[in-house]
Amino acid sequence: MRGWTVLLGAAFVTGAVFAQDKPAEKPQPTEAQKQAIAQIKKLGGLVLELAQNDPRLDVAFHLADVKITDAELALVKPLTQTAHLNLRGTEITDAGLAHLAELKGLVRLHLEKTKITDAGLEHLRGLENLEYLNLYGTAVSDAGLKHLEGLKKLKKLYLWQTQVTDAGVAALKQALPELQITRGLELAKPAEPDKKPEEKKE
Repeated sequence: MRGWTVLLGAAFVTGAVFAQDKPAEKPQPTEAQKQAIAQIKKLGGLVLELAQNDPRLDVAFHLADVKITDAELALVKPLTQTAHLNLRGTEITDAGLAHLAELKGLVRLHLEKTKITDAGLEHLRGLENLEYLNLYGTAVSDAGLKHLEGLKKLKKLYLWQTQVTDAGVAALKQALPELQITRGLELAKPAEPDKKPEEKKE
């Protein structure tokens, strides 16, 4: 009898181990999410999973076949699993960024070369998981940076060709000491030409 007990116990433990090793089932997209993904792809956008074992989404509009405005950006609203979003060079405005409010898992956001201003950055205040933000070539100024001070996970911020000043950068760095801010290419100073040696006087 003891032998059967040992075998049953071993089988139970083995089954428990296999149950723990079994990967969690991938969440299935809702009908609204399926429709949104189909529409984005129809526009020429891209929607990809980050990895085989990571169902979060990488959504890109910057290579779309048509102009992307606030109306098209609204398609991302149901895609709450979006982690990366690329809106580079699109026609979105400050008002359109309100569509991102529910993307709480957003980690990377490209807004370079868009019409975004300080007012638009206010819509990003709730994106608490944001780590990367590119604002290159926008009309953002020091006032807009104040909306980013609560984004404690923000690690990289690109501000080349914006209205931001040294004072604005300093204030944001005080709020987010670990933040790496890039303001553009700093050209190295040309090396001074070698001086002609003076002739010795006889």
